Amino acid sequence: MDGVSLDLLKCVLDNQKDFVVIFHNNEVILTNKSFNLFFGISSVSEYNSNFGDFIDNFVPHPYYFHREKLVSNESWFEAILKLEYNDRIVSMINQQCDPHAFSINIDESILNYKIVTFSDITQDLIKRIMIENNANMDTHSGAYAKKYFQQISRSYQDAALFNEKIIATILITLKEENKVSFNEFVSHFKYKIRKDDMLIRWSDNSFLIVYLADSQENAQKMLQKLEKIILDEPIEKFQCLLKIAIQNDKESIKSLISRIL
Repeated sequence: MDGVSLDLLKCVLDNQKDFVVIFHNNEVILTNKSFNLFFGISSVSEYNSNFGDFIDNFVPHPYYFHREKLVSNESWFEAILKLEYNDRIVSMINQQCDPHAFSINIDESILNYKIVTFSDITQDLIKRIMIENNANMDTHSGAYAKKYFQQISRSYQDAALFNEKIIATILITLKEENKVSFNEFVSHFKYKIRKDDMLIRWSDNSFLIVYLADSQENAQKMLQKLEKIILDEPIEKFQCLLKIAIQNDKESIKSLISRIL
């Protein structure tokens, strides 16, 4: 490969969010920008000088693939390819000592080369584990649990950025004179909002609706919709207060929610 072709390849790989590592005869010969930032290195030579066998990057956790799962003299490439696709997961620690989970794809279509892609699935894995353990729902109301939303909020914010949407949230505070059960309250709203909108039990007497909108004007329409729902109910039965906050430019979801509470 000539210099121009190599530079072009490097440019393409550096624009990938996933980590891409190219091996030649099991030696690392090319890494992309995302990988380098994760490990705090500036080049392949720096990586090869400061790190040992690549498999030693994999945290020895029972849920993930790591060195102790190798059999006899097989390479880690051979071992992980024997696993079902959904089980090809490793954990690696970044330069700030934060663990991340990655799914792995290995392309061996070029003789003696392996192109390995690491896709960060940390948030998806957290969601899957919590759902499997029924920890995503608030058992008293049927709304999403606060803890679950806090775990997946980064994914929600990433989705907003990817889809070029803004995040809005509406705080619903139940008044003391409210005469409906939590389950009745949630059922009342749950089927009148969109499937992707999240209704979350936030405290003993409050709920949050978190949703995406393509403009501040459309975000306000959700508030108007909820106000109409409340007005249509018998006043002595259904009592609550509504408050809206809409994401500012580059504002984190954590900051957004702190403004409404």
